[in-house]
Amino acid sequence: MAVTAEQALEYIYANTKVKSIYILPIENVLGFVLAEDIKATHNLPSFDNSAMDGYAVKTEDAGKTVEVIHTIFAGDNPTITLQNNQAIKIMTGAMVPKDSNCIVPIEDVIQIDKNIKLPQNLKQGRHIRLCGEDIKKETTILQSGQRIFAHHITLLTSQGISHVKVYKKPKVAIFASGDELKMHFQKVESYQLYNTNSPTFFARAEELGCEVDFIGTASDTLEDIQRYIKSALDSDLIITSGGVSVGDADFTKEAFGKFGYEIFFDKVEIKPGKPTTFGRIKNTLVLNLPGNPLAATLNFELFAKSIILAMSGDKEKYIGVIETKISDDFYIKPGRVTITPGYFDGKIFAPLKDSSPGMITPMACSNTYMITDEKCEILEKDSIVKIIPTRFSFNSTQTIDLLNRR
Repeated sequence: MAVTAEQALEYIYANTKVKSIYILPIENVLGFVLAEDIKATHNLPSFDNSAMDGYAVKTEDAGKTVEVIHTIFAGDNPTITLQNNQAIKIMTGAMVPKDSNCIVPIEDVIQIDKNIKLPQNLKQGRHIRLCGEDIKKETTILQSGQRIFAHHITLLTSQGISHVKVYKKPKVAIFASGDELKMHFQKVESYQLYNTNSPTFFARAEELGCEVDFIGTASDTLEDIQRYIKSALDSDLIITSGGVSVGDADFTKEAFGKFGYEIFFDKVEIKPGKPTTFGRIKNTLVLNLPGNPLAATLNFELFAKSIILAMSGDKEKYIGVIETKISDDFYIKPGRVTITPGYFDGKIFAPLKDSSPGMITPMACSNTYMITDEKCEILEKDSIVKIIPTRFSFNSTQTIDLLNRR
């Protein structure tokens, strides 16, 4: 059954289940997706503390010369109470003493023997970090479905949280089929090719947070493909490339059929990559991608990535877009939805003009792609386009001005 790209994604979201849950220490959860809401166990800061090295004073003593009676360091638990005409020297992060309502930085006072003269403009609460101003106890600091990045670890450690519930990473098995394909560590004859798809899928699935097994490259026989399928059925998702077209040696769909393959769609009205198949064998999802490298890789970005995100429990499972301007006039052959790779430099999107389905260089030279509908014939220079990222760093080959200026 042939479907549109939108229908294909609907089938994916409708038939992809979230992985099960387990508990991990926070040292090991980077890149995992939370399976629970996390609430603050206490206020942060947990007490009023000084934001500066300076003096704790009363605002009513502004302009006066006051006596310095004590010093409080970070980590001290002071019991002293501040009186009028007094000051207490205090270090950054130290607990503010009782009845003090202002911190004066060291550089803003005038030293007079053991006393200090305060400036005139004292303001209540200045340079004091109030209890709970960052995080209030019982507020939700992280939500179920959030992918954990390094700065989320900061939140967890600030609350003394040592273990969290996360979704298990999707387990993906990858293999290709084709007598003409050899692995990169094998010798190829003049009539053979290196299998570039499987190592690419392996690396990309790892980038997307999966546990990945590479099964190998099957020959173009029904029996050999079935042997590879059998060894991959303990995975959550099997991704193959090749053997899903209509050639005499394309046995992939037939081989999967021997295992009770329930097919949701077997063609997508998209260019490149029409012979893309998605289905299920019991609890294992299967995505059969075409053998042409560019077609396979682009369809991996659209469909395999969607499956992986949905399976991981990520609440941001839907592919997002960036709206930007296109660099030049770009012509498209109408009649089918088309995927075009390109490069986004942070300002404009430059589509690659030479990107046929069998090429491998376009994806290495691109960091985004765009999808155009079947009626689109031209995108004029500087028109707004929606692009989808495949990898981003937004770094530069030269020094640039980082400031926003008026």
